[in-house]
Amino acid sequence: MEAESFEGAARFLRPVRQGNAFEETIERLLQNIKLGILGAGDKLPAERELADLLGVSRATLREALAELLKAGYVEVKRGRYGGTYIARNRDSGPEARPDISAEEVEDVLILRGVLEPAAASLAAKAKLSAPQRRHLLDTLAEVAGASAADYRPKDARFHVAIAEVGGSPSLAAAVADARARVSDLLDCIPLLQPNLEHSNQQHQKIVDAILRGNHKEAYEATEDHLQGTASLLHGFLGASQSSTTVSPRRSGPIHGE
Repeated sequence: MEAESFEGAARFLRPVRQGNAFEETIERLLQNIKLGILGAGDKLPAERELADLLGVSRATLREALAELLKAGYVEVKRGRYGGTYIARNRDSGPEARPDISAEEVEDVLILRGVLEPAAASLAAKAKLSAPQRRHLLDTLAEVAGASAADYRPKDARFHVAIAEVGGSPSLAAAVADARARVSDLLDCIPLLQPNLEHSNQQHQKIVDAILRGNHKEAYEATEDHLQGTASLLHGFLGASQSSTTVSPRRSGPIHGE
């Protein structure tokens, strides 16, 4: 995109909300690409300018663009007209799933957003036994040390473990069912290493709040954590009807899987 024509699209690239800048940078760029605001063959502005538009550091922007390059959404050209361009002929990646609607994505995320923060809050209110604490810490350690290939199953197990120690088998079963649906969606998008690192940090924050018995912090930390997954799914699987590039969903920090 030429500099003068980019000005028209720039108004849609509003600053991201801090807390999980990487995931939301991915979401903002992908949604603008999928909505045609950033068209095939358009050249992105200089790194400094784009980082300023999005309100993120240049390091965060580089991480996001590197992942979009791997996924085939952008391409880098060298020479006199070098720069980062929106890819013209993107190969269909693992995220290409025409049978998944935006409504289905939103439904799963809403359900998860209701269940999992409540489960974390309940776990924080419970008087955990030594075996329960060990179970929670063991699943936390397993996901933190998981390889990329094993990360998502270990991550799912950790989230279910939070519900299990809360003392409600029915809630644990509901969380497990919702997480299975989320896993199906996550399998349709690339595994992004920066997102996994952010997720592990937030997992620790959730567990710390639970073990301290701070139910409010546990609830909020889980809510913030889930928003990162929502950003990636909205970005890769398509903008939902309730979430667009020009109207933020909520204020506050966000993060990962």
